[in-house]
Amino acid sequence: MFTVLLSFLLFTGFVGVFTYNKVKSSEHNSQEGFFLGGRSLTGGLIASSLILTNLSATSFVGMSAQSYTHNMSVMGWEVASGVTLVIIALLLVPRYLKQGITTIPDFLESRYDLSVKKFVTLLFLCQYVINILPTTLYAGAVVLGEIFDVQGLLGVSEFTAIAIISATIGLLGFFYAIYGGLKAVVIADTFNGVGLIIGGLMIPVFGLMVLGGGSFGEGLDILLTAAPEKLQSVGAESDPLPFSTLFTGLLLVNLYYWGTDQSIIQRALGAKNLKEGQKGVILAGAIKVISPLFLIIPGIIAFHMFGADAGNPDSMYTRLVNEVLPKPLVGFFVAVMFGAILSTFNGVLNSSTTLFALNVYKPLFGKGKSDHELVSKGRVFGVIIAIISVCIAPFIMYAPDGLFQYLQMVAGFFSVPIFTIVFVGYISKRVPAFAAKVSLVVFVSSYAAMQLVFDTGIHFLHQLAILFVVCTALMFVIAKFRPRETDYVMPVNENMDITPWEYRFEASAIVLYMVLGAFFMFSDIGLMSDDKSFLQIYGICGLIMLVGIAFRSKKRKQLLAAQAQ
Repeated sequence: MFTVLLSFLLFTGFVGVFTYNKVKSSEHNSQEGFFLGGRSLTGGLIASSLILTNLSATSFVGMSAQSYTHNMSVMGWEVASGVTLVIIALLLVPRYLKQGITTIPDFLESRYDLSVKKFVTLLFLCQYVINILPTTLYAGAVVLGEIFDVQGLLGVSEFTAIAIISATIGLLGFFYAIYGGLKAVVIADTFNGVGLIIGGLMIPVFGLMVLGGGSFGEGLDILLTAAPEKLQSVGAESDPLPFSTLFTGLLLVNLYYWGTDQSIIQRALGAKNLKEGQKGVILAGAIKVISPLFLIIPGIIAFHMFGADAGNPDSMYTRLVNEVLPKPLVGFFVAVMFGAILSTFNGVLNSSTTLFALNVYKPLFGKGKSDHELVSKGRVFGVIIAIISVCIAPFIMYAPDGLFQYLQMVAGFFSVPIFTIVFVGYISKRVPAFAAKVSLVVFVSSYAAMQLVFDTGIHFLHQLAILFVVCTALMFVIAKFRPRETDYVMPVNENMDITPWEYRFEASAIVLYMVLGAFFMFSDIGLMSDDKSFLQIYGICGLIMLVGIAFRSKKRKQLLAAQAQ
């Protein structure tokens, strides 16, 4: 245990000290400096911060648990995000940066009116303060508590152990998000992001070695042949994520999450320029496609190692970590896992302070106030909600079973409704603010009725897709009879370099090809098939595509060189 704790403290301490040295001389008392990292973020920083904010203890534990009990179909949440991030990089990021907005509600005020902005800001803050922050702390505390046996070491109750760990995470989250702003968050995320991918990939590697009695090849053979049905990515209706949902509600939820959720898109909004923003978002898409290797495969390895009825599925991931990793590496892995937990917490905390300072305090009390005062008020709000979240987190252990599913269902009350009005706002010029307000009310009330009153028998993701179509149509019908008085004209930020990344289409093609390959590999025509000829053909086509991209890039460089002369 001493070795585990020592390696954990060394890596965590290194990230903290390095981050402090990087931001101590930076300007983070200005509005852009604190909330958007001075609009200086590069592609690598954006990608790593996106991934770290997205991944948390819940991702590792929850997805491994679902693959342990079911199959690979849950990977749709991860792999399909690759398609979503390509769409966002090509379509949404250019619009956001061209406008120079700081928060998504800024666009809603510009497109509709102030009341729409206030309502959506309130939805964001309620979700962050009541749902995401406390549950992130709780899930992280459970994982860290199990690995370090905090309850046994300190001789305290489970409630006290969770409270101590939650307070520790909250304190460090306060340092990163409140002291250093977004720049501190993304610098720490860069180190933790690299460490998380390396550490995450160590779990299946060492797991297969242990499964194979010391032989990685033997372990891989067992994984592929002993229960091939576990490798099925095409989910049936009885699986947690039916394959059909990838084309309906899942796409919409992903577009909301990656494209309009403030805690996520704020990384892209802080980009140095459009080129770096597109680089970061597309790179994040590529990482999401390979993430099932360290998020989902461990659950299947645990199934083969421990059996189908080895206990609580949520404990399988931490049990696997403790049993297959050498002790020094356990400490390193827990350190990067801690970084992922911390990143989700401080990323949402920073976004909450941004929304409060710019969308609540400034319109009501901050007119004419300096940037320093806005940042100061945002920090005070961040301290308050961090304390509230730390206080709420331990009590989640007393919640009834099924809370997580309930919270996921509740997320539907604001995710796709918000995306609907953002989507219509961008594709139309005459839809009025009244239509957005009606859409929000109709969407939320109808979804509530489907979930809480009527048993429709339809998967909740399909319900969200149906309501998206209905409410989008409703907004255009209202616009037909009650349009805006003038066409909406999108404001332009002349100070932002919106020259797109010259390789955006080639990089996007690679990500999309990776998405197809992932679903082909884990299906009846892939690893589950005795005939591997399809995968071989797919691999050859991929090599041809890469050669074509390389040739095209070379020709472009030659053309640019000729033009320069």
